[in-house]
Amino acid sequence: MGLTEDVRKILAAAVKAGTPPVAAVLQGVTKDRVRKVLKLLDKATDDSVDAVFALLDDRPSWFGKPPKGARFCDGASTAHLGCHVGILQRRGDKLDREGRDYWIKPLRDIGAIEAICLDPKSRTFLPGHLVAKSPNSAYRIEAEFLKILKASDADFDLMLKDWIEGEAVRERLHFQAEQAEAARKTVDTAHAALIDACCTAYAPKFLPGFDVLYVDNADGDRVDSEDAGKLKKAGLALDSGSDAMPDVLLWNPMTDELWVIEAVTSDGEVDDHKVKQLTAFAKKNGKKRIDFTTAYPTWKVAAQRQGAHKNLAVGTFVWIREDASKQFRAETFPAT
Repeated sequence: MGLTEDVRKILAAAVKAGTPPVAAVLQGVTKDRVRKVLKLLDKATDDSVDAVFALLDDRPSWFGKPPKGARFCDGASTAHLGCHVGILQRRGDKLDREGRDYWIKPLRDIGAIEAICLDPKSRTFLPGHLVAKSPNSAYRIEAEFLKILKASDADFDLMLKDWIEGEAVRERLHFQAEQAEAARKTVDTAHAALIDACCTAYAPKFLPGFDVLYVDNADGDRVDSEDAGKLKKAGLALDSGSDAMPDVLLWNPMTDELWVIEAVTSDGEVDDHKVKQLTAFAKKNGKKRIDFTTAYPTWKVAAQRQGAHKNLAVGTFVWIREDASKQFRAETFPAT
């Protein structure tokens, strides 16, 4: 059973019992207090307020194999937050994951929440998002910011003033970055390695004439200044808040065609939904053609994923790194 269904069961059980699915006060903090603090920081959108409130929830963690005794507030993924806000708090649909640049990134930029990840080997939370687009990537409220949310009215103004000093923000963000880099060296970077192989091995062999415009192999600023320049040269405007973000985006300057590669070590194939999203992106930017490849590191991973999901979009390609001399195209039987 998927996360969405599990959370809907939590909602249904609460409704049946006549209890609120989310308490009005979490760790001594109300949503009004969260909104007041974020308003003073000019970050008080409904989505950001509800995301911070979700990260105060001290019920057991929603990860399948969390650290012993871990709570939701100790680390929650984008999917967890989307379901908590959309289903439990609002009793509707989960928030769109692609919108996280609107309701998570602004909070990261000021150091109010910090990026962490669940290391499945040690079953501990480590600093940073160490593997791009990993389902184990998570967030938690930064410790000093949590103190402000919990502060008494008498102490609140002074604590917030000290916290928002520019130098303090820079120091917090620098510390978080240092911790993330140190942790990055301790975990598997299979996804980043596969993306690199797509750019250096697959694309030159199977996509001659295509230039790499953009690579999404880390969290943080998802389109840096160098990528922005390449995208502009290709006549593209990629909005990280509303457009689907591929692992690799390529462009053929001779034919003005686009190509998308999704590198899959845990999830993220080119499925029908992704084709629809990125075809709309191509059309919006005046491109007449866009094609797609799903890349896997091994046949074993490809078999495990497709044995369970069978979600490859018809007409798209598959490349397997350990069998790198071939690519495959997903087709259906012709209509009779």
